[in-house]
Order: sequence, then structure tokens, then C-alpha cells
Amino acid sequence: MDLHTGMQKMSILYQTGKGVSCLGCRGMCKAFEPHPWRKICKSCKCNQEDHNLHSDAEDDRKIGRLLADSNYSNLTARVKGGDGVRIYKRNRMIITNPNVTKKDPTFDTVTYEWAPPGLTQKLAIHYMELIPKEMQPIAGTEGAYYRRKQLMRQLPVYDQDPFQCHALSESEVKTMEEFVRKYKSESLGVGEVALPGQVGSAKEKANQKQKIEATGQFGNGKIAKGEPQHGPASTNGTPTKAQEKNEYRCELCKQPVSNENPVVYGERAGYDRLWHPACFLCSWCREPLVDLIYFWKSGKLLCGRHFCESEKYRCVACDELIFSEDYVESEGLTWHKKHFCCLECEQPLLGKSYELEQSKLSCTSCYKSTKKI
Repeated sequence: MDLHTGMQKMSILYQTGKGVSCLGCRGMCKAFEPHPWRKICKSCKCNQEDHNLHSDAEDDRKIGRLLADSNYSNLTARVKGGDGVRIYKRNRMIITNPNVTKKDPTFDTVTYEWAPPGLTQKLAIHYMELIPKEMQPIAGTEGAYYRRKQLMRQLPVYDQDPFQCHALSESEVKTMEEFVRKYKSESLGVGEVALPGQVGSAKEKANQKQKIEATGQFGNGKIAKGEPQHGPASTNGTPTKAQEKNEYRCELCKQPVSNENPVVYGERAGYDRLWHPACFLCSWCREPLVDLIYFWKSGKLLCGRHFCESEKYRCVACDELIFSEDYVESEGLTWHKKHFCCLECEQPLLGKSYELEQSKLSCTSCYKSTKKI
């Protein structure tokens, strides 16, 4: 079986939800029952991510599609026989430690389901130590589940693929395709991990060269307005004298950064900014940016979900972005008109009385009956 066929079969298994119990309601719901258009389970009303539906292959394919045709396509690989499909070259890390407490030599193996690419194992481990223990994506732990859930939450496939959306018109498909092309070109980024002042990519060197040329236009080496006062990193990858004095500061917490600890850079933000690993967060939801995938807008880091919501309305009912003018708004929330209906009985509610509680829309009858239970 080739990889492409295997991913298709795995996708069918997970879409049916066979054998995938819900973690949101603590296992009370034993299998995912898909709703025709809502992104929830019909049985327990929990979200898809609570059922942990996606497989590694699906996640890698989704991120591969996101990064393809962008500045980060080098993080993807073409699937053999996959009609041009690209998958995410996710960097896994396996740590093997000898167990010396036993008479016979044994080894303890720890597998990280994701690790920053391009680092030595020592530096990658150091990076992992700087993020909260419960968020470290070690296989078989809560951290691995958290990562997968964040992939679904922060980077929903229906925010990048119009054919994963529910019944878009031809004009809406074209509008969405242009929206996706634009954010890939102007906003999408993947963080780079390095020691302060030692970003190793060729992009960084080109960035520094452009800054040197720009400052030269002002004569006498004066710093252009808006340039960082501590100066850029030297182009040979070694810290400048100012940086050796530990003048780096995290963009989020503003605390000093040690030259011995790895930090995260974002190309879109410019290499004069850096973040502690635990501070590389979405400025909207304050959650860590999964696999360091970010969107840069107005000087802020955003996850994919909240970047899209800063540009487009999102339907509360189907969770998809709205690409038409045909929508309903109530109490700061939005719905496709066709989705403005009761969560329980699906009765259309346009022009009728309704109850809205914690983003859940109900007809008066269903609302009263649920309150009696």
C-alpha cells in the first residue's frame, strides 16, 4: 500500500469516528457521530478535537497543504504517486538513555512527536525543557494529545481548503482561494529556533545585509528611525559586543534572554525580535503556537484560527469562515443565515424568538426543556 492510499483509508476511518471515544465528556460518548455540517458530535455535542479524530498522516497532509506554495514549502515533501500532494516533513526526535540501575543493560526511549528542525539534539532537548512539561509532545502523554488538539483548533483544514467547507458557491470558492493565497504570501510564517544572535538561515543573512545597506544610506553609520538600538546580529552568526552583554529581551515578557538558551525567531517579524520558547504565543488566545506556525499581523503573532477571524467572520454553528454577505449577527456573534437554527432540534430561528447562552443558540422550547433536566 502506498502512502497516499494509506492516508485515504485512514481518513475514512477517522471521519466515521469508529472507536474514538470523547475526551471532552470523559468517555461518556464512546464513538464520534458526525453532524452533517456542524463540527461537533451529534451524540455528545462536543467538538471534533475532543474526539481526537485525526491521525498523524492526516495532520501531516493538512500542514503540508498549508505550507505548500509558500516561503516554507521546504518543510514539505511530495507524496510519491500523490498527484502533486505534499506532506509536512515533521521533525520527530527519539532520545535513548541507558538504564544503569539494572543488571542487564536496557534503554529508556522517549519519542517527541514534534521537535524544532535543524537543531542538534542537545539544543532541541534544551528547547523542550523551556516549555511547560504538560505541553511537551512526548508520545503517549497529555502533551502529545495537546499538540494534536491544537493542530485541529489553531489550523482547521476548512480555513485553507474550500472543498472541506460546506456547500460554498462558486464565487465563494474563488474568494476563499484568493484569501488563502494572500495570507500564505503576506502573513504565514514558521518560527526558527536558535541561540540568540545565531539564526543560521540564509534568509537571516539577507535580512541583515538589507539592514546594513539601509542604515548606510543615512551616512556615518547612524541608525535609521525604527531600527533596534542594540544593533543587528553580526552577519557571520556570532553575537556583537552589545549582545554579549545580554541585551536581548523577549518580545512578549520583555525579560532578558540568556545567550545560552534557545529562543524563537519569526522571519515575518524581523530578526531583531525574539521570544522565549514559552512566550511564542498567539496574542489573541494566549496559547502556544503549535509547531511554531504563526501568522504575523500588525506587529502581533496570531494562530491560524485567530488570524482568519481578524480578517473574516466565522459562523458559530459550522465553525467555517463566512465569504458572503448573507449572514446573521447577534450579540457580537455571526452565523450563515442557513445555519441560524436551534442546536437541539435544528429549527430555523430567523424571525423567531430564541435563547443565546455561551454561544449556543436554542429555540425557546428546547431551552426550557434543557433547563428542566
